[in-house]
Amino acid sequence: MSMATGIVCIACHLLGLGGLSAFLFWVNLLAYGLLWAATIARVIMFRKQFLADWASHQRGPGFFTSVAATSVLGSQFVLLRQATDIAFGLWIVALVLWVICTYTVFVALSIREEKPTLAEGINGGWLVAVVATQSICTLGCFVLPDRLGDRDAALFFLMSFWLCGGMLYIWMISLIFYRYTFFRFSPGDFMPPYWINMGAMAISTLAGATLVAATGDSPMMISLRPFVKGFTILYWATATWWIPMLVIIGIWRHAVRRVKFTYDPLYWGLVFPLGMYCVCTYRLVEIFELPFLAWISRGFIILAIIAWLFAFSGLLSRFFHVILMAVRVLRPPTTTAARADPSSVTLERPNADPAPLLTRGVP
Repeated sequence: MSMATGIVCIACHLLGLGGLSAFLFWVNLLAYGLLWAATIARVIMFRKQFLADWASHQRGPGFFTSVAATSVLGSQFVLLRQATDIAFGLWIVALVLWVICTYTVFVALSIREEKPTLAEGINGGWLVAVVATQSICTLGCFVLPDRLGDRDAALFFLMSFWLCGGMLYIWMISLIFYRYTFFRFSPGDFMPPYWINMGAMAISTLAGATLVAATGDSPMMISLRPFVKGFTILYWATATWWIPMLVIIGIWRHAVRRVKFTYDPLYWGLVFPLGMYCVCTYRLVEIFELPFLAWISRGFIILAIIAWLFAFSGLLSRFFHVILMAVRVLRPPTTTAARADPSSVTLERPNADPAPLLTRGVP
C-alpha cells in the first residue's frame, strides 16, 4: 500500500493536483509507520515464520517492498516538502535494506535444498527486486550528488544501480515469460502482481530520466548521456508493450473465465505500476522534450486514482469486517435464561482462537 500511495501522490503533485497530493502524502506517512509497526510486531510474535519467509520463493522477494516504499517516501519528502535531509536519511535506510534483502533473499533461495518447480516458484512479484534497485537510483539522484562532493563518483554509483536493475529485469522476465508460454496458465495464476512486469520497466525509465536530469556538468555523464537516453527509451517502450497484453489477459480472466472481481490486498500491486507509468512518462516528456507523449500522463493519472480508490475502499471494508468479526467472537454469549438470571452469565470466552479472524485477509 505504501509504495502505491506514494507514487500516486507524486503523480498528483506533478500534474497539479495539489490538494489530493497533500492528502495522499499524509496517508502514506501513516501507512508507512503502521506497516513498520506491523512488521516489528510480526518479528516479535512470529519470529520463526518471519525468518522462514526469507527463504520462500513465493514470499521472499516481497521483502524488497520495504526498500521501494522507503525510497518512494523519500522522493515525496523531496518533491512535496523540499526536506532533503529527511530524504537523505530515508535513502540511507533504503540502501541498507537493499543490501540486506539482496544478499539474504537470493542467497537463501540459492542454497535451499528443497525448491519448488518454476511454475510454482516464480511470479511477477519477483520483479519488486528490480523496483527496489531502481528506486535507490531515483532517490539517490535527488540527494547524493550534492552531498558527496564528487559528482562523477556519485553519478557513477547511481548509474551502476540503474544498470544492475536492468540486468535483474532481463534475468527475471525471461523466466516469467517462459513460465507464461510453456506452462499451464490458469485464471488463478494471473494475479495483480504480474502488473509489476510493466511497473519495473516504468521505474527503470524514471531512474534513467532522473539520471539524465542530474548530469549537470559531469564530464563522465555528458559522454554517457546518449547511452542512458537510449536505454531509457528502451525501458519505456518495454513498459508500454506490456500494457495491452496485461489488459487482454485481465479481460480473459474476469470476462471469459468469469473470475469474480473482488478486493484482494494484492491489487495494490496493480496500483503502483499505473502510478509509476504516469510519473515516468511525465518525466520522460519533461526531460527528453517529447510533448507529443504528454497526453499519456494525463490519462494514466485518472486510471491510477481510480485504482487507488478501489484498493483503499476495499482495504477499509476488509478492516471493518475484521473488526466486526472480532467483536462477535469476543462478545459473551447472551441467552434467554441468562437475561432472566444474570448470575448465570458466563464470562468465559469461546474456545475458538480469535487470532485467525483478526489477521485473516489483512495486508
